[in-house]
Amino acid sequence: MQSSSELFPVALISAELRGDLSEDIYRLKPSNSPDKSVELALTRLGRVGYEHERGVPVILIPGSFSNRRFWFSPKGIGLGAYLARAGFDVWIAEMRGHGLSPRNRDYSRNTVSDYVRYDLPAIADFIYELNPQNAHWLGHSLGGIILAGALGGHYLDETKIASSALFGSQISRIYWPLKLPPLEWTARLLLKRFSVLSGSRLKRGPEDEPIGLVVESLRWHGLFGRFGDAKRDWWAGLAEVKVPVMAVAALGDEQDPAWACEKLLKQFGSPVSEFLCLGKAHGFSSDFGHVEMLISKDSQREVWPLLEQWLRRSPQMAAELESVELEGSNARYAE
Repeated sequence: MQSSSELFPVALISAELRGDLSEDIYRLKPSNSPDKSVELALTRLGRVGYEHERGVPVILIPGSFSNRRFWFSPKGIGLGAYLARAGFDVWIAEMRGHGLSPRNRDYSRNTVSDYVRYDLPAIADFIYELNPQNAHWLGHSLGGIILAGALGGHYLDETKIASSALFGSQISRIYWPLKLPPLEWTARLLLKRFSVLSGSRLKRGPEDEPIGLVVESLRWHGLFGRFGDAKRDWWAGLAEVKVPVMAVAALGDEQDPAWACEKLLKQFGSPVSEFLCLGKAHGFSSDFGHVEMLISKDSQREVWPLLEQWLRRSPQMAAELESVELEGSNARYAE
């Protein structure tokens, strides 16, 4: 089969109609990481009858124990479907071993660092090859952490990013037992006896998670841990990120509290940022939860339209700010 890309082998494995939407599924084999068996599934949503009209790309990254169905159900419901109907070129990424992405050879050792350093850059390059416009990136929970890591580690080209949005994403919540080295070491030894964490057994979602992600998280939250990999400090790197960024938190989210989500936002160096806290105290109908912030009838009415407004407004704000800064620089130079 002829590749859909000149960058690396890409196969179109499915092309279906879902009511008024088209669903094209690609499988990428970038071979850019030590594990050459990695293949990544990427779903594109478009409007039937408008297949040749490419809107601005929006790339969606699911959270832990999740897959593309978080953003787009078989019945055509979800934020991904909503944005596609609004004219955006919607892409849904599934990480290694999730959804339609097959498990790679070293699946149990997969880490966020792998997603950040290898997988997201390959996804970005392929989408830009097919649609050379600056893309919006959205991540929920772990998906937002992956996105923040890729930005803070400077593995994504900021000149090709229109904006970023993080939903229920944080890395600042403190787990005090993990600050005690003996307990952290014991936890690592116990976890390494397993290969995966079962989403269904834990009642967290339809997917499993490789144990490598959990061990990596223990390192982040340890006594001298940091958000980063062996090469780069992602947390420090976020201060250099200039792309527009939005962080969305929910007052009913017990897993990723609002204060921690806001702390992650404030670490960004972007001059264009927005914090949205979903709760009755802020004028919303309810205190949304970790999942309900994006998957609920209330979120369809109250959250999705606000996100659409952000996607349409953020690049313009960034351009206007850059123009003002340039004019100020020219004025100082003239003096």
